[in-house]
Amino acid sequence: MLNDIMTEAPRDALKARIEAFIRASAAESYADSSYAADDRDKLLTDILAWQVEKLAPLARLKASRSVRYPSSSESPDAYPALPTDLFRSMRIASFDTAHDTRVFRTSGTTQGTRGAHVFQDLDLYDLAAETAARFALFPDVSRMRLIVLAPSADELSDSSLSYMLSRFHDWFGTQDDTVAIRNGELDMQRLGDALADATRTCEPVALLGTSFAFVHADDAWQSKQFSLPSGSRIMQTGGFKGRSREVEPDAMRAMLEARYGVPDAFIVAEYGMTELSSQMYETTLRDVLYAKSVSPRRLWVPPWVRALPVHPETCLPVAPGTPGILRIDDAANLDSCVAIQTADLATAALDGIVVQGRDPSAVPRGCSLAMDIALSDGAAHA
Repeated sequence: MLNDIMTEAPRDALKARIEAFIRASAAESYADSSYAADDRDKLLTDILAWQVEKLAPLARLKASRSVRYPSSSESPDAYPALPTDLFRSMRIASFDTAHDTRVFRTSGTTQGTRGAHVFQDLDLYDLAAETAARFALFPDVSRMRLIVLAPSADELSDSSLSYMLSRFHDWFGTQDDTVAIRNGELDMQRLGDALADATRTCEPVALLGTSFAFVHADDAWQSKQFSLPSGSRIMQTGGFKGRSREVEPDAMRAMLEARYGVPDAFIVAEYGMTELSSQMYETTLRDVLYAKSVSPRRLWVPPWVRALPVHPETCLPVAPGTPGILRIDDAANLDSCVAIQTADLATAALDGIVVQGRDPSAVPRGCSLAMDIALSDGAAHA
């Protein structure tokens, strides 16, 4: 029993610090996206110092001289980031399988291997998700009717997106919320009825869904158009992965604006990953509501998250304004790994990040090398 207490005490203390930091940054109304950046980096570094003792692949990367990192232990950059592909190759968790309470999985790949993000509890995930969405999507309302173009968590229990949107019902929704995808199919009648009812009652709604679901609905609507009440908004997320015709971001927003009558600024892209516990959102809705002008589109980075483009070979930060491969340090990833190396091209912009998507011509050599080192001296397993 004493050993269990000794093992859990550092985790509990870190969890309490993370919760306090997220709540404090929210209380400050996110006046500056770099809110308490030094405190954030100290928190991230302390979590990583604890995680390196728990995660063998992180320890192998940290010890390796083949991947160069700054020697200072005061910055998160003193610790490497784990490539997202590693979540498909081995378990990334600081706790035993007996304590698993939820597993989120990535969408399938051509190889059929799915990455897994395991959770000991969802307290930090919930706090981060609610806090970020309240800031970016629902800053002006406590509750509104939600129309969801994604499967429910009951239907797709291993989807982090489905889980998050189901929690949105608890935090932001009403008794009239509608889930328009059932049994894996988009129910156009159900969707149309919900949109028509909102229009009839002049009740603003939040349309929340995946890009391919919106494209599928657009193809099915043909010439049908809606004029949703003022204050309505759209959150769209995710890529296409061959499930529908691909639509570029500008064209996607134009399509959604024309179809549903929602102004461009109230159409907000969300960036999330199965391997993360936090999300980033575009800022245009808040700009319209609270700023004098709409800034160029970029993803707002929550104060407890650090998003940094790095060089694809060295994995070191690139010069400001230079495109790089996006590294994300997410303090809410307490029980997996804070430092995640994505394969997305991104550029720092103003107080946020602009993501250009994956560049198949750019080989992130440093990430491949990191994978080899992380997997060495250990058998890969799911």
